[in-house]
Amino acid sequence: MHDKEMKGEVIIENFLSCLSNPINAKLLLEIKERGQTTASQLLAKFSDVPQATLYRRLQKMLGDGHLKIAGENQIRGTVEKVYALNYDLDAEWNKMGNTNDGRTYMRFVTYHTLGILREFMEYTAKEDINIQKDATGLFIAPVYATNEELTETLNKIIEALTELKDNKPDGERRLRNICITITPPKNE
Repeated sequence: MHDKEMKGEVIIENFLSCLSNPINAKLLLEIKERGQTTASQLLAKFSDVPQATLYRRLQKMLGDGHLKIAGENQIRGTVEKVYALNYDLDAEWNKMGNTNDGRTYMRFVTYHTLGILREFMEYTAKEDINIQKDATGLFIAPVYATNEELTETLNKIIEALTELKDNKPDGERRLRNICITITPPKNE
């Protein structure tokens, strides 16, 4: 394996590891979507994340190489840092898909699955759960679809979920992860 391939694999691996924490996931995905952002913008977006926690997470992600300082804003005698991802995640993801890198893809599936399992383990370990009231569950729909039909359906789902993304937490609204997993096609 060449050094460049190894670096790409390490980038994906480290990023996936960081995503296994729900707060890190929220922050990293928001930074990715915005391209660049400040801590104050993140605090405004995620009012449920305590300020000290947010700053600690940003510093850890900087130290781990996930983020970089993309700029600085001078604000009334202080300097506000502007954060960005330290690598082009889309390019790394596309490279993995284009080269059909099964090892890296399997690590992605593993981190994704373990993250979901951790959330369910934490939830089910509580004594006061209410599965119906908490609106948690699983849904499986075996379907026959072409790649185009599948892509069209996923785009509709993503559009619907995007509408919820900017909701702020309140007494009824709580943070949830909606995970969509598409299994490889089965040979019949």
